[in-house]
Amino acid sequence: MDFNLYFKSRQGEMVHLLKNIVSRESPSQDKKAVDACSAFVLGEFKKTGAKITRFPQKKIGDLHLVEFQGHAKSPSEGRTLILTHIDTVWPVGKIEKMPFYISGDKVYGPGVLDMKAGLVEAVCSLKALHQLSLRPGRKIAIFINSAEETGHDASREIIARLANGSGLVLCLEPALLGGGLKTQRKGRIVIRLEVKGRAAHAGTPGKGVNAIEVLVDQLHRLKRLATGGITLSVDLIGGGEKANVVAEAAWAVMDIRFWNSVQKDRIISAFKHLKPTASGAKFKFMVENLTPPMEKTKASIRLFQQAKKIGSAMGINLAEGRTGGGSDASIASSLGVATLDGLGPDGNGIHAENEHLLLSSLVQRTALLTELLLQL
Repeated sequence: MDFNLYFKSRQGEMVHLLKNIVSRESPSQDKKAVDACSAFVLGEFKKTGAKITRFPQKKIGDLHLVEFQGHAKSPSEGRTLILTHIDTVWPVGKIEKMPFYISGDKVYGPGVLDMKAGLVEAVCSLKALHQLSLRPGRKIAIFINSAEETGHDASREIIARLANGSGLVLCLEPALLGGGLKTQRKGRIVIRLEVKGRAAHAGTPGKGVNAIEVLVDQLHRLKRLATGGITLSVDLIGGGEKANVVAEAAWAVMDIRFWNSVQKDRIISAFKHLKPTASGAKFKFMVENLTPPMEKTKASIRLFQQAKKIGSAMGINLAEGRTGGGSDASIASSLGVATLDGLGPDGNGIHAENEHLLLSSLVQRTALLTELLLQL
């Protein structure tokens, strides 16, 4: 079966499905909107005869697992786990100023690349297997995360549990620019640093300890961590109560990215050994979010080589690379499970108003995913 031709002939159906999913806006923080979008997507998956399991959530959109047995006879332990997410960074109403449209080979819209196109790939691939009565090598399980962009303990725990019971993991996040697959990703740690000082009248600042000044000084010192590929970005900050009162408290939240566990330990150690630059000041830090790095492993390298060989037979030349952004694939990879990321389409503008994908790439990647599911 030439899946390149098969999905090329169904390009119109794929675009229509993508438009329907993108038009159902689903920002991470809006449970009602995310659940509505999920309901539509699940309706498409049900057409393949797949089993749907819902994991109800109170604060985020419900999480879902789509299981496709097909004709496979392999045990669930050898299943292929596909990771997707349905939430986006865009608020409801953004589509009015950032509409879904096609210009040449480019398809634009909020969340079109990150990663509603991945959902289209998964749906269309399962439909092809179902309609053509094809026998996948393994049972297929598709996890739909509702809060990948923000991170959530419930989804992380489910992904870890599913990954541990899987033979391999495929993540449908966008490809690297140019179509490369991702075998390495940075880890991410979000740290909140709080400083406690001592209030005093602004006219006699020496009687107090200005928490804002202490915090700013420490942030400059922490910038020294940014070596060896580590990045540190201070993205939230606050402190003080009134202009005429020495600030008694201040805080900042930092997003820190790193390539490996050694670097992560170095970061944590740096915060543990912070020393006040002013007598009487006190520090407290909290890890608000932690995503492990996707380090290159022997298992993932073998999986990439298999995918490269399959792609080559289809006329697709696959390269590998790394990226600073995190994804759910890192969770699976950190457990030692063979993981391949970036199987979504090529495009650009993630989290930006020029977000778009290449339509030809969407067709090609869906063909590749289908072949991978049959051969791996």
